Amino acid sequence: MSNKKIKLVSSLQENTTQNTEVFEIDNFQAIDIFGINNKNLQLFEDRLPIQVYQKGNQLIVKGDKRYRKILFDAISKTINDQKKDLNKDTKNQMIENLDTQILQSESTNQKFSVLETEKQNVIGKSIMQNHYIEALNKNKIIFATGPAGTGKTFLAVAAAVSQLMKNKFNKIILSRPAIEAGERLGFLPGDLKEKVDPYLRPLFDSLYDLLSSETVDRMIFNNEIEIAPLAFMRGRTLNNAFVILDEAQNATHTQIKMFLTRFGKNSRMVVTGDPSQTDLVKREDSGLVESIKILKNINDIENIKFNSKDIVRDEMVTKIINSYEENDRNKNVIDESYQE
Repeated sequence: MSNKKIKLVSSLQENTTQNTEVFEIDNFQAIDIFGINNKNLQLFEDRLPIQVYQKGNQLIVKGDKRYRKILFDAISKTINDQKKDLNKDTKNQMIENLDTQILQSESTNQKFSVLETEKQNVIGKSIMQNHYIEALNKNKIIFATGPAGTGKTFLAVAAAVSQLMKNKFNKIILSRPAIEAGERLGFLPGDLKEKVDPYLRPLFDSLYDLLSSETVDRMIFNNEIEIAPLAFMRGRTLNNAFVILDEAQNATHTQIKMFLTRFGKNSRMVVTGDPSQTDLVKREDSGLVESIKILKNINDIENIKFNSKDIVRDEMVTKIINSYEENDRNKNVIDESYQE
């Protein structure tokens, strides 16, 4: 890799698939590329499964080689574009170039991870989804955050089903905080399954998309698929299991810590949620984002961050989410102006 304004300084090998590279950018260009208060770095992480850090005029990039190349090419093109037209907005140009590089990579990269299930084979529909599937196949603990419709839950369930069918695990455990109704499970009618069914329905919907109803019923009867409300998991050790905690933005710091410490031998845990959609009375009580920050440096824990570009539902969902995000940004600007 070489460019008049950007060059590779070093490459620190960590393992066969992931390493860290240091890009050195011309001081004048670095200000525009990094953005005010390094805000563009978040833009890079939102679009690619990488971690980026700034040190002086250097950009430290950690992630798979193919994703580092996408970022490098996008930055290089943005710098060249700026040289041709100084009036162009650097941030918008960077977004455009980054999205173009991602689309080109998706169209030329024919290697996809496939999740084989009884009713269908599942592949990712975006770079982030494919990276998520890879993590679901290799990492011990995976956090997946982002808006509705990005495939967080469906792909986790598909991976669980696929790996159970291949006898990599003995059972699937589905869990979710039962907070939405503001009721205690003990006061709800029916047995345990009937009590928690309404809260776990999205997980069951995914199961029925991947398996026949007969297979799902048989697996539940044989305890190969277990319903385990988050509140009922204390004191257990979950061995040989693929465990999914959905809607984790509704779990407190203590609850998520309790859940993660249930981890047993030959197990895999997936924690999904949308930090912007917590049903807790106080948003700051949610332990999802805090847990991701605390555990970010532990090997074999992967953090996948989806955004509106990864939504695979009807395009109307993307428009709705983008409108709400824009409204939230405007609110923050107004709040900051009042504080001043």
